[in-house]
Amino acid sequence: MGNNNRSALLKKPSESARLIFSAVVGVALGFFFGVLFQTFSITSLSLLPNITSTIDIAFVDNGQPFGHDIPSASKQHTNRSRTSRSHGSGDSLKIYVPTNPRGAELLAPGIVVSETDFYLRRLWGDPNEDLTTRPKYLVTFTVGFDQSKNIDAAVKKFSEDFTILLFHYDGRASEWDQFEWSKRAIHVSIKRQTKWWYAKRFLHPNVVAAYDYIFIWDEDIGVEHFDPEKYINIIKKHRLEISQPALEPMRGMMWEMTKRRSSSEVHKETLDRPGWCVDPHSPPCAAFVELMAPVFSRDAWRCVWHMIQNDLVHGWGLDFALRRCVEPAHEKIGVVDSQWIVHQLIPSLGNQGERKGMKAAWQRVRERCKLEWSRFHTRLVYAERQYFAGLGKG
Repeated sequence: MGNNNRSALLKKPSESARLIFSAVVGVALGFFFGVLFQTFSITSLSLLPNITSTIDIAFVDNGQPFGHDIPSASKQHTNRSRTSRSHGSGDSLKIYVPTNPRGAELLAPGIVVSETDFYLRRLWGDPNEDLTTRPKYLVTFTVGFDQSKNIDAAVKKFSEDFTILLFHYDGRASEWDQFEWSKRAIHVSIKRQTKWWYAKRFLHPNVVAAYDYIFIWDEDIGVEHFDPEKYINIIKKHRLEISQPALEPMRGMMWEMTKRRSSSEVHKETLDRPGWCVDPHSPPCAAFVELMAPVFSRDAWRCVWHMIQNDLVHGWGLDFALRRCVEPAHEKIGVVDSQWIVHQLIPSLGNQGERKGMKAAWQRVRERCKLEWSRFHTRLVYAERQYFAGLGKG
């Protein structure tokens, strides 16, 4: 019995020593791993700017990303942090640029491309070598293939300084391939639509921003006495923002303002029938061109495009409202007499309508034109009255 008691007493100090040793080892290991994890975290965080900088320059060609300079990594990180604070985010890599175009606020400004053009691109090679020329002007015709000979003669007047864009209202776009120039033209084909329908949908100011001037012409224009290059030089000389070539006065009915004068290079005002012009500086005696062959500067078109109504496709009434897009309108809207055209008066688009009862297709189209004129005028007057009423001037 005595031996057994002594054995039990000897075991207790041994177990206590092991427990104490285990605790000390556990604390030491915990301290070691804690220090190691903290060091690893700090090192990882310090490497983040370098990692993101590597990502930023991953697609650099010859030291330049897409033709733009890259700021230093530290500067990029600083800019991103500053932007993040203004956005209210704790993520230093968050991008938010309120001055970017609407919808592009989450993109870095250097990658935002807000404007485009109709320049044709290759499917191969270096993109920087795609374009041998960059046309400065755009000419559009709304066409049916029945007028192909007339359009062929017109297009041949325009040099490679002009992008050619054809809007096909009859769906026969492929038949134009017989013309050599058609290979460099842009073709848009939707049946039974007007040029102002096309213009609203395909000539957004940001789409045509590469062009100094935009010609939006009908298909029944004779250009025997018209030189596009000389015309451009004249409207630049006279600082015309909205213009048209004069019309041969021997052909059909036309406004007095748009008739050709043989004694002048350009005219900006006229005398019309008594009572037609309340103000000599207002349409149709000044600040007025017709809609068959208008030419717009880039800046003027940006305004006019916004004024075109989405549902009023014939554009009637728009010619009287163009003056709202330039100032002073009676000086910046004019008719070029020395470069003149012939309006051939071919009612081809009218035949795209539908007959109903005793009314022919063209009659129903004409009724729609008159209806649109009335509605456009009503909308314009109402919008301006609402604006001035908001200013307390209504």
